[in-house]
Amino acid sequence: MNGTVEKKQLVWIITGTSSGFGRRLVTAALSRGDRVIATARSLKKLDAELALCSLSDAEKANLRTLELDITAGEDSLKEKVNHTATFWGRIDVLVNNAGYGQPGLVEEGGTKQAREQFEVNVFGLLAMTTATLPHIRESKGTLVNIGSRSSWRNEVPVSFYGASKAAVQAFTETIATEVAGLGVRALLVAPGAFRTEGIYGSQWSTENNIPAYDSLRDAATKRFHSICGTEKGDPAKAMELLVDVVRGEGKAAGRPFPRYLILGEDAHGDAIRRAQQVTSAVEEWKDITGKAVEFD
Repeated sequence: MNGTVEKKQLVWIITGTSSGFGRRLVTAALSRGDRVIATARSLKKLDAELALCSLSDAEKANLRTLELDITAGEDSLKEKVNHTATFWGRIDVLVNNAGYGQPGLVEEGGTKQAREQFEVNVFGLLAMTTATLPHIRESKGTLVNIGSRSSWRNEVPVSFYGASKAAVQAFTETIATEVAGLGVRALLVAPGAFRTEGIYGSQWSTENNIPAYDSLRDAATKRFHSICGTEKGDPAKAMELLVDVVRGEGKAAGRPFPRYLILGEDAHGDAIRRAQQVTSAVEEWKDITGKAVEFD
């Protein structure tokens, strides 16, 4: 024996894989010899994108694709997930990556835009999680939720997006506690600005423009769309690191499994600034918000 430990071949199911982080994660996991169930709303688009990835024959043999809409409801998702579990007999890793960002202002977007944003980013993620957790529990596997640095950064014009990702963060923290005793790990990934086919290319809704916000909207629109293509984050490197963390190898070898994986210098800075803001507010007001409001 040479003293090396052979790594287990994992079975991943990943949502939202026709572009962005999802597509890069598929190829990163396959390159390690793992098996991947790649899902997207459009199977035609997904297959076309994956055909451009120059996969080896071995990687193609380890790949299955599935048309899946995370807003289809828990019953539909459970049926599809249970079917995918028959491909290789188990599911070891669920990555809730599917989501989108719709730029806009709170008063102009209102509850209509908020509900649309939360339906995908929060309730769709929740439904996919509950549909897949029985298999993750059985394999003592890993749940990965893709959040965002927008949870910590108050940024016009992605308030609804940021709020939805804050909900994802809180949900991940809670479920991590619930499943820890069952041998299941949960990870929140919080990326900063990465050069993907994502939110910075999205168009604003113009259904309810309010003149009072014209100057703010115009300035935010200009700044927002100027970011696309200039992001420093490399999504391929980020997803290679995520595979390292899940598999406990490469850059993550010898490190404890994290609760948060904050990706990018901008995301690091945003998280630290938010922590400092909260700490400062607590310290400044604790003389009247602590014991002063408790029973004598």
